Amino acid sequence: MRLVLLLASLAATLCAQPPVPRYEVKRASSSIVIDGKPDEKAWAAAGTIELIFPWDSQTGAKQKTIARLLWDDNNLYVSYECEDADIVATHTEHDDPTYLDDAVEIFINPLPSQTSVYYGLEMNVRAVLYDYVMYQPGGHLFRQFDLRGVQLATYIDGTLNARGDKDKGWSLEVAIPWANFDGLAGRPEPGTVWLANINRWDGVEPNRRMSNWSDPLQPNPNPHVPARFGQLAFVK
Repeated sequence: MRLVLLLASLAATLCAQPPVPRYEVKRASSSIVIDGKPDEKAWAAAGTIELIFPWDSQTGAKQKTIARLLWDDNNLYVSYECEDADIVATHTEHDDPTYLDDAVEIFINPLPSQTSVYYGLEMNVRAVLYDYVMYQPGGHLFRQFDLRGVQLATYIDGTLNARGDKDKGWSLEVAIPWANFDGLAGRPEPGTVWLANINRWDGVEPNRRMSNWSDPLQPNPNPHVPARFGQLAFVK
């Protein structure tokens, strides 16, 4: 009887959760130059994702972030456009803790039949990449894993680390070759669905704020909840 009640309670909790978002990843209609400026014609045809602010307890400004994704035979492309009145980043070396800076992230699970393993890319406004494989449960992070052939660039509309002025924002483009996902999946075909979450860390302590594509439904800021990743549906 106790087990039945427990299962019923779990089912009710799952039913009460809002659905995860879904995004159609279109094929790029033309080539993309990774220069930090998502101004190519192909980006204009991509759908937009506006990040949300799940945690009202945070005191940082709610600054808008728009993300887009595209794909072709060679890469998965992600772009971010970030409003930012005070652009700050101090980390400069690969695998530095870029999440402590103004930074954006994408977590990718190319095998939705499982939620134990996913890839993490955390990229700051200096175009520094922190990449790893994460194993859940337990949050075991394999930092020694390095993605191959990633192209990454940013564009800053303002002055980096000048705390006294007012900036406008920054943008980032990243191209991730499909070969990096061979351990779990190959290059997707139209109709393939992957899981992912897209996040942003913004501001300087103690006034920082995290925003997300899919709400992780956590009491405190924590994007590492693979069961709550949104769906990436690859289309022609």
